[in-house]
Amino acid sequence: MATENKNLSEYDKTTIPNAKNFRFGIVVSEWNENITEGLFKGAFDAFIDCGALKENIVRWNVPGSFELIYGCKKMQQSYDMLDAVIAIGSVIQGETKHFDFVCDGVTQGIKDLNISSDIPVIFCVLTDNNMQQSIDRSGGKHGNKGTEAAIAAIKMAQLRKEAKF
Repeated sequence: MATENKNLSEYDKTTIPNAKNFRFGIVVSEWNENITEGLFKGAFDAFIDCGALKENIVRWNVPGSFELIYGCKKMQQSYDMLDAVIAIGSVIQGETKHFDFVCDGVTQGIKDLNISSDIPVIFCVLTDNNMQQSIDRSGGKHGNKGTEAAIAAIKMAQLRKEAKF
């Protein structure tokens, strides 16, 4: 496993830009809420730890992971001043191919948003084989993928700022 020897919550704060002047959006799936709330907490806490102001973090909820695409698109359009958006979701393998279709659709949809918009969307959707893997990556033994997503969002916000002419 890629996360077996890595703690998703670890980062070197000295290498992260100060997030004080950035605005972030977080779109959170309500499906597998016990997992997505843990991911949200990891992202929110990392933003605050890196200097972001609470009032500069916008949260929207959507019913499931497939709806993250629309939610992120609307957030990009509604908040011109956002510097990055995080899509938080959790899809756990079941007995049908539904898992494959949702995972592929969400992945491609978020990729498309990154191609079509100037506001980066960070992929924070767990695609695990079972609930325990999701627990381990949303604040459990492997740390928190939400934390990792927030650090990626800060770095992408800085890149976006520096790349403007």
